[in-house]
Amino acid sequence: MFKMCVLEDKQCNNCGECMICDLDRNKICDNCCRCIDRDADYIAVEIDEIMDE
Repeated sequence: MFKMCVLEDKQCNNCGECMICDLDRNKICDNCCRCIDRDADYIAVEIDEIMDE
């Protein structure tokens, strides 16, 4: 079975776009979480799908 792209509705082609930092397009995401708004009343991450590799 093929892997689906997490950003678009298509088959994954291993482009790496999903690993790019949201704040610095020249950096690979290192899960620093600086892109999450810490000043909000609450912090939530919405899970829309659980994918099996």
